[in-house]
Order: sequence, then structure tokens, then C-alpha cells
Amino acid sequence: MPSLHNRISQKELKERLYHENEPRVTLSFYCYLFIENPKIFRDELYKKLNELKVFGRIYIAHEGINAQLSVPSHNYKDLHTILNSIKGLENLRLNIAVDNDTRLPASAWSGEGAIPHGDNAVVQGKSFWVLKIKVREKIVADGINDTAFDMTKKGNYVDADSFNDLTADQETIVVDMRNHYEYEVGHFENAIEIPSDTFREQLPMAVSMLEDKKEKNIIMYCTGGIRCEKASAWMLHNGFKNVFHLEGGIIQYANKVKEKNLQNKFLGKNFVFDGRLGEKVGDEVISQCHQCGELCDTHTNCANEGCHLLFIQCKKCQNEFDGCCSAECKSIYNLPEEQQKEKRKGVKNGIMIFNKSRKRMQNLSVNKKKSPD
Repeated sequence: MPSLHNRISQKELKERLYHENEPRVTLSFYCYLFIENPKIFRDELYKKLNELKVFGRIYIAHEGINAQLSVPSHNYKDLHTILNSIKGLENLRLNIAVDNDTRLPASAWSGEGAIPHGDNAVVQGKSFWVLKIKVREKIVADGINDTAFDMTKKGNYVDADSFNDLTADQETIVVDMRNHYEYEVGHFENAIEIPSDTFREQLPMAVSMLEDKKEKNIIMYCTGGIRCEKASAWMLHNGFKNVFHLEGGIIQYANKVKEKNLQNKFLGKNFVFDGRLGEKVGDEVISQCHQCGELCDTHTNCANEGCHLLFIQCKKCQNEFDGCCSAECKSIYNLPEEQQKEKRKGVKNGIMIFNKSRKRMQNLSVNKKKSPD
């Protein structure tokens, strides 16, 4: 019987991916549907996708499926066929990455087995290097315990054309249902940020912030559609009348804007949860390096494995701090590996991955801080 989990080291997997010559397609999809036995569903799906050399991250729960994947180009049709054969996933919308061939800074691959830091060390179109399918309580952690909440009573979809039409009216309210680090590098014109660390915190905050706007047209959006779809249902559950959510999220919007030559109302970069860490949608750079304040929208994880904080860093600061978030982390990063391991003992590695970094960076007081001699 084939293994239903990866047994190969992360180092080897990354090296295999880097040397892989075949082009890959990066995509995402989700679907709210009832899955009676998530464990059986998970194991069967793992076997099928593993045979196609699919890499990525998939969450399975009783409420549905949430996936971000990369698949070898020649297996894309087979992947579509497999998904189409699963009851409830017929004619599923697959969100193809906007910028599949992004050239990545090496800092995005920091860690054991990584490509060394340096301006010339880049990879192309490599978003995932292993297949992970996990069973979760929910495909989106929402904190909702209200038994009367009905996910099927959700807001109306709007496509790119309708989004542009509705937002031409200044009375329309556009709400970003993503985290701060996502909003920071890119968002729609005049979009409201719900300033929270997690989606579960955002839901009640959105209701509270918009309490006096229950009769207004409200459009909610997120990266691929999964969070704003649930958010639209929650808003309706709490008495809002005219709630919409962007079909396929920013990814689908960006693709349709290109395809139909529409006005692009998205500013900056769309943050993505894979090795690319972002894809260009608008031409603008609207965020700043967290260390020097220069315009920059390049996310990276701190090269110190005991920190791994997600933050924005320009090339100048990357060189000055060796890809680290602070002088302190730089000093640790430049210690011999054995000493680094000693310092990491008892520290939960990667605890800052994809966490909101604004407060952390402020607490480190790294703005214009000089690195040690």
C-alpha cells in the first residue's frame, strides 16, 4: 500500500523542485460542501493527487475543502478530471495563479536546503515542494459557535464587471477580509481594512464596524473567495441586507481584468500563501520596507530559523541584515550552525510564519537600526 504521507526530508524536496525542468501550474480552489468522513476523503484524495505529482496544501473538514496547489502542466487536465469525478466538486472553479512565473528572491526559500541568499539566486514558478493534506475542524477557522448560522444563506456573487460597476457608486462599501500583512502590500481602491490578526477576530469586528451601514451595498473580498464567502453569510446572519462577495477573490478578478481588458481597481500586490509570497496585480508599490521605510512590497521570512518572522524587506536591508529582521537575529544567523541549534532549543520554530508582523517589527525597533560590527 502506498504511503499516505511524505517521507522525504524538506531539504531533498526543495532540491528536487529546484532541479525540476517541467513547468508547473499554480492554482487554488475551495468548496463548501458536506463531507461525511473527512479522513477517508483525505486519504483517497492524497493517493490520486500524489500519483499526479501534485504539491501543495489542502484542508479537509466536514464543511468542505480548501486547496492551494501546483501541478505539472501535462497533468493539469488529469487533475481537473479527478476533481470533476468527486460528488459535489463537479464543474469546480479553479483559480489559476495570476503570476505563475514570478522570479523569487532566494530569501523566500531560507532554511535548510535552501538556495543561498543573493540577488542572483532565483527560482521560477515554484510555489510548493510537497503535498500536505490535513483534516481540520473547519476549512476556515471562524470562531462561529452559533448553531443557527447557515452557510448556505450567503451573499450574492459579483464578478469583475459587476464589482467595477458597483464600486463606481461612492456609497458602495468594499471590505477586505484578509490579514494586515496581506492588505498592506495590496488592496482595492477605498477598501476598508478590518485590523485584526485572524479571520475569527475579523468577523465580529466587521459587524461592529459596519453596524450603522446595514442598508448599504457591501462587497467583501479576499484572496480566492473562501473567506469572503463565509463572511458574507455571517453579515446576512447579523441583519445586513445587501451583501455581495467577489467571485474567485482577487485572483479571479485579476485574471478577468486581463482577459476582458477591464479597469483594474486593485492596487499593488496580491499576497499568496506559498513560496512566491506575492503576485503582481497592480503596478503600484504601496507598502514600505519594515526596516528602512523605503517603498517595497517584497515579503520574506527572517533567515534566523529561531525567528522566521514574515516581514517586508528591501534589497539594501536584505544585504545589510543578511535576510534577517533585526541586528539581533543577524548575529544569531551568523553563528555556527551548532550554536544556532542550541539557541533554538525550546523555541517553537516557525511560530511567526504568516503572522501579522507590524507590531513585532515595531517592538524590535529595527527602523534604521544599524547592524553590529
